[in-house]
Amino acid sequence: MSKKSNATQAGPAKVEVGSEIVTVRSNRVVQNNTTGPAEIVICDGKIADILPKRNWARPSGEKILDVGDLVVMPGIIDPHVHIYEPGQPAGEGFTSVTQAAAAGGITTVVDMPLYCSPPTTTLYALEKKLQSAKGKCHIDVAFWGGIIPGNQAELLPMLKAGVPGFQCFLMATGVEDFSHVCLHDIHVAMNELQDTDCVLLFHPEQEPSHSLPVQEDTMEYSTFLDTRPYTMEVEATITIAELCLQYKIPCHIVNLSSAQALPIIKDARQKGAPITVETAHHYLSLASECIPPGGIYYKCCPPIRDKNNQEQLWAALEVGEIDMVVSAHTPCSRDLKDLNNGDFLKAPAGIASLQFGLPLFWTSAKSRGFSFHDLVQLMCKNPAILSRLEDRKGSLGPGMDADLVIWNPEKEFEVNKNIIHHKDKLTPYLGFQLYGEVFATLVRGRLVYLNGKFAPKPEGDLLVTERKMPTRISSPYY
Repeated sequence: MSKKSNATQAGPAKVEVGSEIVTVRSNRVVQNNTTGPAEIVICDGKIADILPKRNWARPSGEKILDVGDLVVMPGIIDPHVHIYEPGQPAGEGFTSVTQAAAAGGITTVVDMPLYCSPPTTTLYALEKKLQSAKGKCHIDVAFWGGIIPGNQAELLPMLKAGVPGFQCFLMATGVEDFSHVCLHDIHVAMNELQDTDCVLLFHPEQEPSHSLPVQEDTMEYSTFLDTRPYTMEVEATITIAELCLQYKIPCHIVNLSSAQALPIIKDARQKGAPITVETAHHYLSLASECIPPGGIYYKCCPPIRDKNNQEQLWAALEVGEIDMVVSAHTPCSRDLKDLNNGDFLKAPAGIASLQFGLPLFWTSAKSRGFSFHDLVQLMCKNPAILSRLEDRKGSLGPGMDADLVIWNPEKEFEVNKNIIHHKDKLTPYLGFQLYGEVFATLVRGRLVYLNGKFAPKPEGDLLVTERKMPTRISSPYY
């Protein structure tokens, strides 16, 4: 197959970044069970039809994007992204995060509730978040709410206002105004949310039952790793599984790092628990053995573990025991990371990777036998289901939003500061050679990113339409 694509000439002048596209053609369109030539017809931001090559026509005057052999698939949905707006002007805001997402082929992100001020734990805070986001988003954005002690009266109002679910922590977050919950708080919240279709997101760490030794050299990654052992994830996962079985409310484990927790999840599923789980790109691409002394830009919670654990995560992905792969994008500035200090215990946690999720995953996955369809399942379809967006996003078909990523899986490139669109350029992936360059991103038929350029005006939607309080449905994964 030739790597040369006529996408570089798809540039009749009428096809410009920011324009509305009515037809996308490619020899590699990833549909439910096939990858092959197809023409995607777009009308009013929706997919109107998908035609085989023999039926292609070229009406005069229409905006057609013919990308040759480049891959066309559903836009990626990242349900785990931390946006620091409002209230944190030094952090990643809606403009930069949605531009970086568009450059990475992501068409929808779901914002986490804790790193803004106020955190999204009340209806008032959700309204402030929406006001802050208005007119700044280059792609579509949805929003999680948060559960903290004492906010149970806010949960149903936020759910009705459009959040698909709520995140909580079982141990201290280090974030003011976003306290962790105890078992009593969770029971109160889950009773409040019975007979709804929401999902609860759990960070899978809880305080160990005994104190942990701390080595003297805090510039060594092993010192930090010893403070967050596997047992913290295992114990938290046991708690989450028991709650999920008791209430049968869909529960989702974010940021899974430890493969030792997977048998607990598998057992709970077999007993009927509607429980799902994600892992993040850094757990699949980075290993603790390779983290240099003082390399605090690798710090995240739960931590990056060893190569053997990483291989077990990949094996779980292959057999469907992990449902999705996300960025868990948590950018930190150089000042916050305090590079001159290099102290793993004092540095804030967080890894920036949003823009590079697709190539990070593909670079490792292609050699392991993963297909484009596997990629769509893990990064488009299942995240859409989790975020309660599967009726309009995550797959290609008539009636779905015309959210598309167009990319070259054979193209290799180097991650350097000049191509990073995150506000802060600090990332452990600098210098990485990755496969899978994004050429174009469409959101509801509009070309929001094209070959390094962004649409001049951000027109992403805020996905918070008022919701009814339906009878609880079982998790669509089962």
